[in-house]
Amino acid sequence: MRFRSGARLDPSQVEDRRGMGGGTLALGGGGLGVVGAIVYVIFALVAGGGAGTYGGLDGIQVGPSADAGTSAAASLDCSTGADANERQDCRIVGDINSVQAYWKGWFRSHGRSYEPATTVFFTGSTPTGCGTATTDVGPFYCPVDKHVYIDLGFFQELRDNFGAQGGPFAEAYVLAHEYGHHVQDLLGDLGSGSSQQGAEGRSVRTELQADCYAGVWANHASTTPSDSGKPLLIDITQDDVAAALDTASRIGDDYIQQNLGGGQVDRSKFTHGTSAQRKKWFTTGFQTGDPARCDTFGTNNLG
Repeated sequence: MRFRSGARLDPSQVEDRRGMGGGTLALGGGGLGVVGAIVYVIFALVAGGGAGTYGGLDGIQVGPSADAGTSAAASLDCSTGADANERQDCRIVGDINSVQAYWKGWFRSHGRSYEPATTVFFTGSTPTGCGTATTDVGPFYCPVDKHVYIDLGFFQELRDNFGAQGGPFAEAYVLAHEYGHHVQDLLGDLGSGSSQQGAEGRSVRTELQADCYAGVWANHASTTPSDSGKPLLIDITQDDVAAALDTASRIGDDYIQQNLGGGQVDRSKFTHGTSAQRKKWFTTGFQTGDPARCDTFGTNNLG
C-alpha cells in the first residue's frame, strides 16, 4: 500500500494533541472497567454513562512509539502523499482522508449528507465528549463529540504484545473500523442497549458491522477519488489485506481470553466477536464492497 506522491492531504481532519496530556486518568462518564477478569483490547464496546464510547483498550498501557511524535508545539505538517509514504502520522492522515472521502460519496449517492469526524492524536490523557481518556483505552469513537481518539503507540502495542504483523494497511483497517462506528452513529445504529454483552449481543453485532464497513472501504480505497479527483491510495496488495486480517485475528474475544485472560473462553463475556467472526465480516465487506451486506443486526448467522 502506498499513496500517490502528488496527492494532496487534508490535515484539518486531524487534531494533534500529542505531548499535551499528563497523568493516567480513568475514562469518565462511568469509567472503563475490565469485563469480568478479561483484558479486552481494541474495539471493545464500553458504556460511558449514558453516552458510551466505541473502541477501547483497557488494562494495558499503550506508550507512544518512536515514530509517533510527542512535541506539544509541533504542527501536523502533512500535505502530500509523499509525506504519507514517509511518516506514520501523515499516513494516518491519508487513511482518514480516504475513509471519509468514500463515506462522503456513499452518503451523497444515497441522498444523505455525511458529517465529517475529526480524529484526535494524543499521548498521556486528553478530554473528550465521553470523559477523560488515557492512553490505556486505545483507539475509540465518541458519539457525543463525534471524534475518533488514538494514541499512535497503539500500533506498536499490537505488534509487541499481541504478535500482530502490523503494517500500513493494518493501521488503516483500525482507523476504518473506528470510522465505521461514526457511520453507524450517523445512520442511527448506535442506540440504547448497545452495551449488551454475549456472543449474540448487540455489542458484538455493532463491532462486527464496523469491521464489515472497514472492509467495504478497503474494497474501494484505490478507486475512491479525493477532492483532487484522483484516489489517494494505490498499489493495495493481497499482502496488505492479509495484514489487516492478521490484525483482526489477534483481537477476537476468544483469542484475547485464551492468550491474556487465563485461557478460559467465556462466550457470555464477548463484546466484539471471535477472531474468525472479525475476519469473516471484514472479508464480507472487502469482497462485496457493499454496506448493505454488513447487516449484522438482521442475521442469525454471525459466523
